[in-house]
Amino acid sequence: MTIPDDFKTRLKIAKSKIKKDIDSDKEKRGSFMGNAFKLGTELVAAVAVGTIIGFILDNWFGTKPWLIIIFFFLGAAAGMLNVIRAANKMQKD
Repeated sequence: MTIPDDFKTRLKIAKSKIKKDIDSDKEKRGSFMGNAFKLGTELVAAVAVGTIIGFILDNWFGTKPWLIIIFFFLGAAAGMLNVIRAANKMQKD
């Protein structure tokens, strides 16, 4: 008993579609991890920069710990705005 050529052709087409779907899922997963890393880095960097600026200004003016606290929260707010803006841009793309 032989398998008809039409069935063999359809089987090859189905296998190639499954392989393409698997490959595209791997690409999407890597892209999602990259986006998550980018968002996390933006938030952490903004908080770190704000804290460092506050520390430097506190040492300069002698107002410890007030400017550290203020610039920490300003950095956190700026980081959140950056994350929201980047997430909206990613959503549009």
